[in-house]
Amino acid sequence: MTQDSITSLIENTTPIYVVIILAEMVLSYFYHKHYYTAKDTATNIYLSLLNFGLDFLMKTFVLIILGFFYQYKFFEISTPWIYWLMLLILEDFAFYWEHRIDHKSRLFWAVHVTHHSSDYYNLTTGFRSSVFQPLYRFVYFIPLTLMGFKTWDIMFMYAATQIYGILIHTQSIDKLGFLEFFLSTPSHHRVHHASNIKYLDKNMGMVFIIWDKLFGTFEPEDNSDEEMKFGLTKKLDNPHHPIAIVGHEWKAIANDLKRPISLKDKLKYVFMPPGWSHDGSSKTSMELQKEYWKAKQK
Repeated sequence: MTQDSITSLIENTTPIYVVIILAEMVLSYFYHKHYYTAKDTATNIYLSLLNFGLDFLMKTFVLIILGFFYQYKFFEISTPWIYWLMLLILEDFAFYWEHRIDHKSRLFWAVHVTHHSSDYYNLTTGFRSSVFQPLYRFVYFIPLTLMGFKTWDIMFMYAATQIYGILIHTQSIDKLGFLEFFLSTPSHHRVHHASNIKYLDKNMGMVFIIWDKLFGTFEPEDNSDEEMKFGLTKKLDNPHHPIAIVGHEWKAIANDLKRPISLKDKLKYVFMPPGWSHDGSSKTSMELQKEYWKAKQK
């Protein structure tokens, strides 16, 4: 694969995005679903452009780094269909762990929180990118180069799986039968974006849901006892201001670092899961979920 292959992929899928987004907008309007607002959609597009710009600036650096590690590859897969199938599976596996760390370490959550900051959930939410993610995402691709996968092939596969990942950001599609067992579906990803306590930090997979089922982060969609709510547990004061969206968690970290506490606790405010506090004034998602399920059992 080459840069031209990725460019062609983007050019061929862009019209598809436009058609299905417009279709969902029309259906939302006529069925009074209120999935979209003009401000929220504009914000999603703006943040996507920022991410794309940084991704473009990082491209040469990433190519050099991945190319350097590729020369030390442990082995090669010579059969094309096995090569591409393994690249799909292993890249999705790498994405799962990147995504999980983005949720479980506040430093990386400060980057990823941008993607979760909208109170709306629709196809354009998939474009609400974690702006600074290109600064470190390539690190998760290094093991793939050591396994003999070429740099441009890795980048092509990532672009292809991103297309799938964007398309599952929708409320317009219900559960998909047997596909729910192994694929990340719209139903599974709605859970991931929900701010209900039982859904926090669940369903991290991009293409496959099997990783979540294997590593204990799976939660099925079930609205029988409470309505699903999207966005953050603590709403932003200015939900459409790009600087506030991208920088609010960094500001919160800076405020916590000003506290008169030990260096150890300061480091925990940076690297521990979001919500961790030295005095119990706030709680992590796991702590909240333990309380939630304990209360449900009473």
